[in-house]
Amino acid sequence: MTQLDSETPLGGRTRRPPGSAVRSFLRTAPVSALFWLALSAHFAPLLLTLGVLSVAVVCWLIRRAGLDHHGLTPAFVLRLPRYCLWLSGQVFLTACAVVRQVWSPRMALRPVVEPTPAADLPERSQVVYANSITLTPGTLSLDIRDDSIEVHSLRGADIDALGEGAMLSRVRRTEARR
Repeated sequence: MTQLDSETPLGGRTRRPPGSAVRSFLRTAPVSALFWLALSAHFAPLLLTLGVLSVAVVCWLIRRAGLDHHGLTPAFVLRLPRYCLWLSGQVFLTACAVVRQVWSPRMALRPVVEPTPAADLPERSQVVYANSITLTPGTLSLDIRDDSIEVHSLRGADIDALGEGAMLSRVRRTEARR
């Protein structure tokens, strides 16, 4: 009997190669554990035990949801902190602009819903781009389509800035070069 590949449906589920659960756990657990340690910074035995349990649950959920095949490339992981720093700066700048606009005696907010281009982005990059838009104050990603993301903005200038493509080009740079 031949081994079934991971895309073969069997009773509504996919059958995965033997050992893939262990490989998935070994890829997911260290990243989740480091993330948990970085966020908690607690080393008491009870908290470490709870951390191990939460990492195990996260690994199980990732496997169960079928998200374990979306592995992160080392190049993406290495480029992500630089992007996050840039995005943090953009969040701060736009937060200041939104506060200034809202506190202005002549509140000139003109909400707009328009698509912004996102063509030729891999699925992971589309998610990063849409989440980045949502994290930026005054904008909200409403829908991801194949070639665009529908965005709600408090100001038309924010839609224009997205159309210029600075954020999109930064997201593209996080992907591995081919």
